[in-house]
Amino acid sequence: MTSHDSNGGAVKHRHRQEGPQKHIVAFIFSIILTLIAFAAVAAGGVNTAFTVLLLLVMAVLQVLVQLGYWMHMKDKGHMIPIVFMAGGFFVAGTAIIAALYWMWW
Repeated sequence: MTSHDSNGGAVKHRHRQEGPQKHIVAFIFSIILTLIAFAAVAAGGVNTAFTVLLLLVMAVLQVLVQLGYWMHMKDKGHMIPIVFMAGGFFVAGTAIIAALYWMWW
């Protein structure tokens, strides 16, 4: 794609090609996170609190990989969806905390 600068000369714009390498790495990382989660549950002798904490960490990492690489939230121009998702997480977290407070009070 070419355009012209203020002097009339042609300026080439480079489009960044995203090859399959990053997607393959993200896919392998997702598989590894899933295997770690399954192994933590399958190993029955592990402390329950540690297993739950490990599963939560694996879930958060999995969400970040999914959003960053498969939903392309790491690219420019996705600030509005990120802001709305953060707002949704805030509202959901507030609702969960309010429900827990309401039940235990």
